[in-house]
Amino acid sequence: MVTRLTTARPRGGRWPNVLAGLAILLIAAAALMMAGAGPAYRGEFISLGEAFNLLRNGVYAAGGAIAVSIIALLFSMLTRRSTPALMAALVIVAAAALLYIPWQHWQRAQQAPAIHDITTDTQNPPAFEALAHAREAAPNAVDYPGEATAQQQQAAYPYIKPLVLDEAPQTVLAAAQAEAEEAGWRIARITDNRIEATATTRWFGFEDDVVIRLTEIENGVQVDMRSASRLGASDVGTNAARIEQFLTALEKRLE
Repeated sequence: MVTRLTTARPRGGRWPNVLAGLAILLIAAAALMMAGAGPAYRGEFISLGEAFNLLRNGVYAAGGAIAVSIIALLFSMLTRRSTPALMAALVIVAAAALLYIPWQHWQRAQQAPAIHDITTDTQNPPAFEALAHAREAAPNAVDYPGEATAQQQQAAYPYIKPLVLDEAPQTVLAAAQAEAEEAGWRIARITDNRIEATATTRWFGFEDDVVIRLTEIENGVQVDMRSASRLGASDVGTNAARIEQFLTALEKRLE
């Protein structure tokens, strides 16, 4: 008597596993494209347009991973398969976390005006001198854009104001230099009352130029600052945030 041994196939066939596997591949591709776009541009392997295309395709891939995961979950629930259901659920969580970053950036872009040159003194902005040549070679202008930009800045960032400190100019200058160096800025020139430096963003490596100007007044020293992007019509609030953070840190350093 011959007994046949048969292996029971999992209920529902292989589709839950196939779909869960496809979702994992999509989320892995999305993560690689979105995480690699900035470093690839910064390393000059691709153009800025190609980097943005990578980001866009990464968003599409993450969205596709969510869609496929939902289908995998439905199949898994119908066939009572726990492993592919868990895999699909994890992909959905990962994709949501991945999509949060570009969504947050998009939200900021909607709220920020299309300006890229921010200063505490819109009437007499600190001028770029040591960095003038570098800015002339960049798409954005060396000179402050003018009244239209000042009005938009005032409406969007009314808290950007000069900082007045009851300290000696030399003390403030030393503290400002220390703060700039701690921030990782590349200092171009330091004089008795000015610091020019370049800040580089971490992910894409965009270069924004900074001028810090000290003016002696009756009550101490007035610190004015200007931060301007070399590239892009809108900085999505980056320069205003940089000025606010720097002046707040400078004040705390001198307390």
